[in-house]
Amino acid sequence: MERGKICQMKNRQHFNHQTWKNGANVVRYVPKDELEALQADIDSYNQFMDLVQQYADEIIRITRLERKNNRKA
Repeated sequence: MERGKICQMKNRQHFNHQTWKNGANVVRYVPKDELEALQADIDSYNQFMDLVQQYADEIIRITRLERKNNRKA
């Protein structure tokens, strides 16, 4: 897994991997032969974060329902 995004450098065929760390943008050069694997890793991270959000939403929904039911009791 990897955070960030891949950006093509202006007026070039080279690519950078951009991430945010400790309040700063961190950029590293990515060789063209690594682009596909890096994009798959970024996609995996994004999928993981989506699943975490769905899980949190469900736990919040259950917690609210439990609180509501406890008020009625």
